[in-house]
Amino acid sequence: MATLTDGVFSIPTDGVALEGELVVPAGASGLVAFAHGSGSSRHSPRNNAVAASLRDRGLGTLLFDLLTEAEDRDRANRFDVTLLTDRLVAATAWLRDRADVGGLPVGYFGSSTGAAAAIRAAVRVEPGVGALVSRGGRVDMAESVLGEVEAPTLFVVGGDDADVLALNREAHAQLRCEAALHVVEGAGHLFAGPGELEEVAAVAGEWFVDHLR
Repeated sequence: MATLTDGVFSIPTDGVALEGELVVPAGASGLVAFAHGSGSSRHSPRNNAVAASLRDRGLGTLLFDLLTEAEDRDRANRFDVTLLTDRLVAATAWLRDRADVGGLPVGYFGSSTGAAAAIRAAVRVEPGVGALVSRGGRVDMAESVLGEVEAPTLFVVGGDDADVLALNREAHAQLRCEAALHVVEGAGHLFAGPGELEEVAAVAGEWFVDHLR
């Protein structure tokens, strides 16, 4: 598929440069920034699989490292949701300042702790994001701002990921925006079973296509 933008870029934020891969199909209807979970990176095979599916639906994607290699060696940084949120906000500003893609509506796809950062960033950025999807998200780490979320929000959780599912049910009840909870039956936290990640990509893609216009 021909692309408008395709490359690895350095995203300036907070005195450091974060590596990110931006791919935007020609004629894209929107752009989704990914916030990965703890211990992961822009090379996450699960997020890359979802990103490829979104691009097949005509959506651009940004997968980027929320931490530098040095920062990631300190495990505490992986759970510093304030820091991760700051990085996602800065990456969003970088996208919106670009002449080639700055006019596209932006959505967030967050996984695990990255979902908490995505929720918090969605509340902070101006103008707001057009849609938000959480995969197996630690949404409890954004509990204080759940009532402020305005972007249409989809929580996707594995049916066998009992603790995280309970947290997502509680968080979903606190949302005041358009919201949905999708349970992938039989799936664990990593959606490693046959067809499970494909189901995540399908429902996420439908959500973003419907709301990023």
